[in-house]
Amino acid sequence: MKKRLVAWLILIPLCILLVLFTLANRQTVLVQFDPFVSSPAILPALEVPMFVVIYFMLILGVILGGLATWFAQSGQRRQKRQWRNKAKQLQNQQELQKQSSEQNSQLNQQQAIL
Repeated sequence: MKKRLVAWLILIPLCILLVLFTLANRQTVLVQFDPFVSSPAILPALEVPMFVVIYFMLILGVILGGLATWFAQSGQRRQKRQWRNKAKQLQNQQELQKQSSEQNSQLNQQQAIL
């Protein structure tokens, strides 16, 4: 509950700051993807509000950071998967040993009766 309360105490002011930032940066900016500014433009320039450019870059950074983390942790995920498979194999071996010992004890009981 404390974590949730702290998260709200941080998120609400952050959201208010983002809204204020958006309201303060409504002017349009020219976004070009042609670094050499050739006369026939390869890609057309866009006029968008400045906050759209900043939010887009923020979202792109979050996505790229998430992908980088996911790829960096692939070795750990693979190792955990191998450990789980090994644990299942060991558990299956234990069950087989238990069954075979039960069968052996039953055979011993039958032989003792005979």
